Amino acid sequence: MAAMSSTFTPDARTVDAAQLAHLQTWTGRTETLTDSITAAPVSGLSATLDRDDASPVPGTALAPLWHWLYFLPQVRHSGLGPDGHPARGGFLPPVPLPRRMWAGGRLRWEENNPLVVGDAVQRVSRIESVTHKAGRTGDLVFVLVKHEISNARGLALTEEHDIVYRAAQQPGDPVPPPTVADTGAPWQRTITPDDVLLFRYSALTFNGHRIHYDRQYVTQVEGYPGLIVHGPLIATLLVDLVRRHVPDARLKSFQFKAVRPTFDLHPFGLNGAPAADGKTVRLWGNDHEGFLTMQGSAALF
Repeated sequence: MAAMSSTFTPDARTVDAAQLAHLQTWTGRTETLTDSITAAPVSGLSATLDRDDASPVPGTALAPLWHWLYFLPQVRHSGLGPDGHPARGGFLPPVPLPRRMWAGGRLRWEENNPLVVGDAVQRVSRIESVTHKAGRTGDLVFVLVKHEISNARGLALTEEHDIVYRAAQQPGDPVPPPTVADTGAPWQRTITPDDVLLFRYSALTFNGHRIHYDRQYVTQVEGYPGLIVHGPLIATLLVDLVRRHVPDARLKSFQFKAVRPTFDLHPFGLNGAPAADGKTVRLWGNDHEGFLTMQGSAALF
């Protein structure tokens, strides 16, 4: 490992060539974690999403994206960084840019091997790439992580997870033009992202990232107007929209991309448009102004 360090800096806006080369030495790094698919988190997320699910018992299939309730980072409090995440370094590279966001992902489920309550599971994660892009308000660093989750029966789920690091917002920074979301979707739902919803999801996923619950931090340090609704929560709600309209749906794949932050200041919308064959569904989120916040698609078995 190179000796040069990459130190988190609250006002960092650029990553130089030497820093990028150091960060790219993380490519190929792996991490293996084990866990058990227990019932309590499933019941907790069902309540949080306002679902009327039966109490999970051993053998109950885990809903798609609910694997995010497991393999949680159990970092000691003294090991957290200023943003509430685990201090930088370790498995993920120590990118010095202050804002860290879940940008999107792609997931594929094995048809004949669903994850179920009671499973002992293993997740093998690998840093696939660390790439750089110059943005209008500073540099962007993208980290692609591949996760493979297996149970005693073999591989159950493959996930590619996109993480983006960027500079803090500064007065006068250009704002990218928003994209107007489609209207009139066959499937629609409105969500009010109050403090309790964000707290419960943070608690269930053991997510200490302060942008989701610390209003003073998110507005004064990271420069956002309000608490940020978790990208994974919005993605989970989009998949939940499919489940509400097709209760027996089994997902083959799902991909999503965060387009614009969603804040707790106003209700937001979830939208779905199934294809004529019923095997694919286009999904997207919109904010109170009608702008696109997340886009995705799901394929069904």
